[in-house]
Amino acid sequence: MCTCCIYDVRMPAAPSVSAPPATKQPPAADRVYAHVKRGVLERRYEGGTLLTEGELAEAVGVSRTPVREALLRLEVEGLIKLYPKKGALVLPVSAQEIADVVETRQLVEEHSVRKAVPASPYLIARLEELLAQQKEQAAAGDLAGAAVTDRCFHAEIVRSGGNEILSRLYDQLRDRQLRMGVAVMHAHPDRITKTLTEHEAILEALRSGDAEAAVDIVHGHVSWFSNLARGEVR
Repeated sequence: MCTCCIYDVRMPAAPSVSAPPATKQPPAADRVYAHVKRGVLERRYEGGTLLTEGELAEAVGVSRTPVREALLRLEVEGLIKLYPKKGALVLPVSAQEIADVVETRQLVEEHSVRKAVPASPYLIARLEELLAQQKEQAAAGDLAGAAVTDRCFHAEIVRSGGNEILSRLYDQLRDRQLRMGVAVMHAHPDRITKTLTEHEAILEALRSGDAEAAVDIVHGHVSWFSNLARGEVR
């Protein structure tokens, strides 16, 4: 998640003999879904890996029924392909998929950054916070964390437009791109410095209210991923 909510619920003091309330777990299918999706996006499950229902049920501590439900959801999202009686194949990232994701991201992000001008104080503060976080992660060598924060930086701009349909579409796109981004940062560690510089430039354009400059920077920033479609996928 890119944002979090803190609830300050003040309850009367309970007697000292009372046991703390148990934390309710998410439904079993949701736990399997989150486990597998995280593994795919973070590339712990590489493209071409065959996942079996039994292995996943054991890993998450559930029966096979919620595993099947979770895998069906992931197949709809295009991350895996189900093969009856065999398991689920993690789909490798193709050059065409990268090209399609980049093209769609450009359409959504260029529209969103133009719409974000004039930027609200909240959006500027949030982007500053995320940029500082990404710098810390880069300095610590946490490339997977930096990739997630990169996603949050762009998602905040899209979300600021208030179009829920675009926000949901973008979240789906960025989920698919996250595993690409982790691979890119490991294959091209020098790219993180350029990413931070471009994020600074996007933020400055939003601060100054220069919509066209923001659009130009976002276009070049996102276009870099199209280089992967020319054979840099690993």
